[in-house]
Amino acid sequence: MPLPFVVALLLLILLAVMLHGAEPSKGNRPFLALVGLCTVQSIAVGLRWGYDIRELRYVLPIFASGLPPLVWVTFRSLIHSEETGTDRISWLHAAPPLVILSLMLLAPALIDIALFVLFVGYALALLDLARSGTDGLDEARLEGAFAAHRALFVAAAALCLSALFDLAVLLDFEWSKGKNTGLIVGNANLFGLFLMGVTALVAARERAGPAPVLNSDPLPSQAAQDREVLERVDRLLKEQKLSRDENLTLSRLARRAGLPARQISGAVNRLASKNVSQYINDFRIAEACRLLRETDMPVTSAMFECGFQTKSNFNREFRRVTSLSPMSWRAENRQPRSSGSGLPSG
Repeated sequence: MPLPFVVALLLLILLAVMLHGAEPSKGNRPFLALVGLCTVQSIAVGLRWGYDIRELRYVLPIFASGLPPLVWVTFRSLIHSEETGTDRISWLHAAPPLVILSLMLLAPALIDIALFVLFVGYALALLDLARSGTDGLDEARLEGAFAAHRALFVAAAALCLSALFDLAVLLDFEWSKGKNTGLIVGNANLFGLFLMGVTALVAARERAGPAPVLNSDPLPSQAAQDREVLERVDRLLKEQKLSRDENLTLSRLARRAGLPARQISGAVNRLASKNVSQYINDFRIAEACRLLRETDMPVTSAMFECGFQTKSNFNREFRRVTSLSPMSWRAENRQPRSSGSGLPSG
């Protein structure tokens, strides 16, 4: 079986996992479309180079040119924007396939170079999205904002890897008349397309569901002061138990607090020396510690109760705060504790 078909099968499994676990909201459509396009391209590559269906050479560059903008759109959907200009120019991301189609008709020799520039250009655009850190992904669930931010770098690396493979194909045609192209394309499929599919799955899982419509308090006159911002956020987290909302995002927190997201992020960064994701997860871990200490609730139930949805995120954050696993912390703290217990404050 051609290697691209194996990759296509793995991508179909990823797509099934996403469809099974995704909420029926528009927010997940870009991620599903990305994995779907990767699957279709992988099948087309397998047919082209595994069974020598040469007619597919006309559609493969078009499929490839659609991947970088779709990757960018998926991660851009994790960033809230109220700028109307962004929507006006979003249609420009449909231009790359049209450009490649034009080159196929007018200047076929430039297609490989155009694809190289396209992949590298969008990789740099992804890195530009990552400059704001985890707090920049304000539509990602705070529990998993770190994972989504890391997936953004992996996606940029996958685009650069695909660009290098395109360059290798171009050089292979120049040096050996395309003798090794099938092997090169197969490996590109294995690494590039599969990495993009995995990053789409990770990022899609961290995208929050639709937010309820709520009335926020008016912006207070002194809200620019960091301490007042942090006090308002703390009241929401403590009194309304907002940290237990598994779909909580920085954008949603800002709407509930009636404050700009950047103001909250700046206040948390400066006063707590943390990003917002870590700050919220500190509250969640504090609640998990209380449940583990005071009740016989299973660790998994405590995880869900305090707002986490995945065991890997819960264990990682629990160790970050307490330096222990949940089971070890419970074993130590169910007994009479000294003043130096591992229970986090907040």
